[in-house]
Amino acid sequence: MKNLGIEGLSLEWLLASATDAMLIVDQAGNIVLANPALESMFGYGSGEMLGLALEALVPARFHAAHVGHRADFFEQPRARAMGAGAELFGRHRAGHEFGVEVSLSPLRTSQGLPLVLATVRDVTERKLAQQALQESEARMRAIFETAVDAILTIDEQGVLERLNPAAERLFGYAEAEVAGRNVSMLMPQPHRKLHDGYLAHYRDTGEKRIIGKGREVEGLRKDGSVFPMELSVVEMQLGARRMFTGMVRDISERKQAEEHNRRLMQEISSANEELTNFAYVVSHDLKAPLRGIGSLADWLATDYADQFNDEGKEHMRLLINRVHRMSSLIDGILQYSRVGRVREAQSAVDLNRLLVDVVDLLAPPPQFRITVAPALPTVQAEPTRIQQVFHNLISNAIKYMDKPDGMIEIGCEDDGSHWRFSVRDNGPGIEPRHFERIFQLFQTLASRDRVESTGVGLALAKKIVEMYQGRIWLESQMGQGCTFWFTLPKSGARLSGTGSPA
Repeated sequence: MKNLGIEGLSLEWLLASATDAMLIVDQAGNIVLANPALESMFGYGSGEMLGLALEALVPARFHAAHVGHRADFFEQPRARAMGAGAELFGRHRAGHEFGVEVSLSPLRTSQGLPLVLATVRDVTERKLAQQALQESEARMRAIFETAVDAILTIDEQGVLERLNPAAERLFGYAEAEVAGRNVSMLMPQPHRKLHDGYLAHYRDTGEKRIIGKGREVEGLRKDGSVFPMELSVVEMQLGARRMFTGMVRDISERKQAEEHNRRLMQEISSANEELTNFAYVVSHDLKAPLRGIGSLADWLATDYADQFNDEGKEHMRLLINRVHRMSSLIDGILQYSRVGRVREAQSAVDLNRLLVDVVDLLAPPPQFRITVAPALPTVQAEPTRIQQVFHNLISNAIKYMDKPDGMIEIGCEDDGSHWRFSVRDNGPGIEPRHFERIFQLFQTLASRDRVESTGVGLALAKKIVEMYQGRIWLESQMGQGCTFWFTLPKSGARLSGTGSPA
């Protein structure tokens, strides 16, 4: 820097130590002083800017206009305070442009020659921040304008400021109709009367009752209709102002669906209760005469056995068997109807002990060989229901065995989140076309006069397994037997359906 002889004060030492970029230009537009901060900003070395035309620091497209502005300034010199300076573009020595803000102050040399002191600030980061802010505001406006949910903003006194289009459609008001009015106008009584008290309580105590939480309330439309809505309120601080944004969703359809489901559940509960009563009444009213018929048939078959010919004896045998089948059928229907309705407490069921009890209860013929895999797992279930599944599958294998050396194998495999159980026999097998049918209620594949069956057992097993969110299926080869598979969850299951404790 050189001594400029500026009247009244020498600024060379001040500019050299200043952190802001500064330069002094004469009336001809030449740089007569530039401090290190300015040299660094524009990419010049120490002293390289002295004598350089000011327009070298301005992009070429602005040169002509800049010369005119400079001439105008020297004709009427005046200070421009920092912060009110004109925003321009600077040109770096390497050729790239960047935004600058310039403040000008007139000076004079001791000889009275006019000069100008320019302070330059790089506003690149500020411009990027402003652009990011503008883009963010644009995104927020887009979200606000296009959101499916209704959005409204109020101040801490509860005065409405903004409604988005979804809120206008939901409440039936244009934004201009409600701006400046209390938000309680969108609430029916008694909520309207209590709302201002909620806000005042929050301002005084800071206790949040709605803010930051979602809750179900009622809204009031312009036409006077009231509707249920889900309201979430968040608090914002805009400078010194505290604002609240409410997000509103009309839940009328959901409420209607909930009411519909409530009525359905009530109807199902009533139907279950009626079915339970009906089942017991039918059981009593049917089994009582059946017992009488069975006793009478047994008495006739015993006391008049010598008076029946072979055909008569066969008829009596069929009569007694069908009475017993009818009684078993009633028991089976009762068991089937109770699954999912009447519950017993779940407990840890040791299947090793349970299978011993099931096999003892069935008392298979001596020629049968029943093998149970060792170390069966313990499952969390209703003991009676699990026993019914194994009982029905094993009894079916015994009942339909067509070979003198019957064999049944019970196994278990790890199937990830479930146990997969199997009941395998060497019986006649089942054709694939019957795989679905045999799980239907009252369906049997053999003549009931040849094999006593109610057609309930497999349907009951399927219903129990599916109640525990498992599945049941079979594999079979004709003449070689079949394998029934079913799964149970390892960790227990949330039982499907409705029911009452046993």
